[in-house]
Amino acid sequence: MGASIIVADDERNITDVCRRYLEREGCTVWIASDGEEALRLWREHRPDLLVLDLMMPKLDGLEVCDIIRQSEDTPIIMLTARGEEADRLLGLTMGADDYMTKPFSPRELVLRVKNILRRTGANVSSMAKEQSPAPGGETGQSLHFDGLSIFPQERRVTVKGAEAELTAKEFDMLHLLALYPGKVFSRSQLLNQIWDFAYDGDTTTVTVHVRRLREKIEDNPSDPCWIKTVWGIGYKLDSKGATV
Repeated sequence: MGASIIVADDERNITDVCRRYLEREGCTVWIASDGEEALRLWREHRPDLLVLDLMMPKLDGLEVCDIIRQSEDTPIIMLTARGEEADRLLGLTMGADDYMTKPFSPRELVLRVKNILRRTGANVSSMAKEQSPAPGGETGQSLHFDGLSIFPQERRVTVKGAEAELTAKEFDMLHLLALYPGKVFSRSQLLNQIWDFAYDGDTTTVTVHVRRLREKIEDNPSDPCWIKTVWGIGYKLDSKGATV
């Protein structure tokens, strides 16, 4: 059986198309026409992923995302009709893993769902056959730095012995940087490696995720000791104290 997914949008034609394409991939799909129904379905079924429209009746996508993020890291793809940078920033800051601007290709939605679920380790056997290994999937070795430990096979991170609750994209980004300590990755490279899509040159997604990742693993996010900014280029993981 494939993954279980909630699609929440008040436009019936969008939910019908999404359901058809996702069910064709073996997914179980529940449809919600407003935010309250999406939350009810989430609490009842605990799906592998949610697709949430930004603007919905009763509760909008951001409110639903915020409520879910208070207790779980269920992957979320946000849909927005506007595509403005402020909307994307807000959605990502609230905890969405990805966003798509309407109108969008349902085939692209399926591909993004596959990529996210492959990385979270959800039961997507029927969807994952065409997918390549996740970034850094060639090694399952744990990686250890000065107070930071990454366990790829368990998709787990500890900071000074305490568990760090990372989303799928945050983990993938940290893991990729940790596989090549000291190597500088441009924002465009990180987009291509982690998201598998180039957002027409928009690297806002990377910037927001780096900020959120630092808030979870750094003692002082404004003066990070692990994830360093290389001005004008991108980011690297400080290689000091690295062991395997």
